Amino acid sequence: MGCSISKGSKKERVVILGSGWAGYGFARTLDPKKYERIMISPRSYFVFTPLLAGTAVGTLEFRATLESVRRLGLDHFHQGWADEVDFARKTIRVEANTSDELGSSTTAKALKAAQDPSSKVDGAQPGKGVMFDVPYDKLVIAVGAYSQTFGIEGVKEHASFLRDVGDARKIRMKVLQNFERAALPTTSAADRKKLLHFAIVGGGPTGIEFAAELHDLVKDDLTRTYPDLIKHVGITVYDVAPKVLPMFDKTLATYAMETFKREGIAVKTEHHLQRIRPDEDCQGCLKLKIQEYGDEEVGAGIVVWSTGLMQNPLVSKLVSKEFETPELGSLRDKGKGKGNVMIQKDARTGGIVTDSHLRVQVIPAESKTNDSKDVPESSSLPDVFTIGDCAVIPGSGLPATAQVASQQATYLAKQLSKGALNDDNNKAAKPFKFRNWGTMTYLGSWTAIHQSSADELKGWAAWVLWRTAYLTKSMSIRNKIMVPVYWATSWLFGRDISRF
Repeated sequence: MGCSISKGSKKERVVILGSGWAGYGFARTLDPKKYERIMISPRSYFVFTPLLAGTAVGTLEFRATLESVRRLGLDHFHQGWADEVDFARKTIRVEANTSDELGSSTTAKALKAAQDPSSKVDGAQPGKGVMFDVPYDKLVIAVGAYSQTFGIEGVKEHASFLRDVGDARKIRMKVLQNFERAALPTTSAADRKKLLHFAIVGGGPTGIEFAAELHDLVKDDLTRTYPDLIKHVGITVYDVAPKVLPMFDKTLATYAMETFKREGIAVKTEHHLQRIRPDEDCQGCLKLKIQEYGDEEVGAGIVVWSTGLMQNPLVSKLVSKEFETPELGSLRDKGKGKGNVMIQKDARTGGIVTDSHLRVQVIPAESKTNDSKDVPESSSLPDVFTIGDCAVIPGSGLPATAQVASQQATYLAKQLSKGALNDDNNKAAKPFKFRNWGTMTYLGSWTAIHQSSADELKGWAAWVLWRTAYLTKSMSIRNKIMVPVYWATSWLFGRDISRF
């Protein structure tokens, strides 16, 4: 039986969907004296994602990357999935999250929900959670995105993703478990080679940094623990593009590939993975079918998947529905038939189109197609905003990164706190402008690369900047202290390689 949560505050109620970089940053910045802040998210914490690769190998502990959303002093927090939004009644249908699943949202159930409209959104299944309604005065959609699998067979069942702390924990357990299996006297040399081959699919910053952190774990710690197994260890990065790290210029990307080559990390560009399946001859092993290798399959102990993003099922659901709101009469009159409207969808990413103030854009439902390239005329949906990976500002070309999401969150919260976006003419509001602070990636062995409009750094100097930047961007004072303490502990005493 569902229940309803009614309005009980004179302050305008702002409901935030999501606790990632966009949602958490917005809630943290919005003035609580002017607004009632409500957050809905299936997880009760924010994850500092750039440091996840370090937690997956024991350089950092998991809690050093987490921030509890309840410590924000919100008026309400509801742990659950937003299942539907009624824009006419200004209510959100929520299903409570009763699952203990700690992994990322890219699961078989979540992907089924994205493909089957009759399924619950965000991986929830019929009858699995208590349903209730949450009203809003203003709505901020910041649900982020899922890992893109491109429909490749076996990826969602057998690959390991690295988007949440639960993912990092599973990878850490699997890596150490593979070493223990390989150390058994009953394990053959051929099986040891399979168990200790770590395949990373995706040559972006996440995949490269995980490969680097894993190399550090093997080189600095596991070499002493398992000296007889190191000769069997292999780390391979596969990517379909001609070069890894496409967001960096050719010089820095080449430096990264040369660094990996010196450290013994193989980089296989222009390789197309077609299937992942269990290896029936080796317990805990997987087999990878790669187009360029023909019928020959590659054995691996783990496949870490980091290849891009697909839209959250809630976003896919919202951009495909027609609805009617009283405030949009002038826009509806431009259509025909029922006069309903639809949220405008970006043709390339499937995300929600916004204006420069991050307000959701809608178009007449009778338009020829819901495609931002073909529909020139749109209007803002009153009191509904979108930020982060699911938002697209036409013509901006902004990447789906934590840096963009964080800046959008801060911008929108400050504008609302000033009352600028309450002005129908938006004369008081400045448009969102992204300030690129640069891109950086860790390459292992105290080296990194950094690129910005002001400079390009590589080697040890870039590593110092990388650690300094991530430390200063940590949200709480607690984690600003814990992160360097764990870094120092790992350097002095080695990484924790116990399994628990």
